[in-house]
Amino acid sequence: MRALGLDVGSKTIGVAISDELGLAAHPDHVIARKGTAADVSAIVALCQARAVEAVVVGMPFELSGAVGLRGRRVQVLIDALRAALPPALPIHEVDERFTTALAERVLLAGDVSRARRKDVIDKQAAAVILQGWLDGQRRRE
Repeated sequence: MRALGLDVGSKTIGVAISDELGLAAHPDHVIARKGTAADVSAIVALCQARAVEAVVVGMPFELSGAVGLRGRRVQVLIDALRAALPPALPIHEVDERFTTALAERVLLAGDVSRARRKDVIDKQAAAVILQGWLDGQRRRE
């Protein structure tokens, strides 16, 4: 199963894609935010082009677990995606707390320069979100 992972920020959306077996998440690219309608259009086109069977979106919960302002903004995008994508294409919301910090550690361990980390952190965070979901799916099976 091919899945798409999204790390939604205020200026960009990090995108990751799984392999066809649904085993590994790979950082793909970053979408510059241009408003909900344009963002949804870009994601829908990507889902169609890559034959995506599931979308995984990181929800930025507060440390307390509450949905804050950032979470409400992401929910607007999720609601718009649900309206635009076919009902058979599931959208999964996952807790994304600490994923950017984990992505930063992965990049540091890979000796990626500070300038380069800035360019790839969002898509790496999307890969962390997606990989966590993929691993959880395998444990359930």
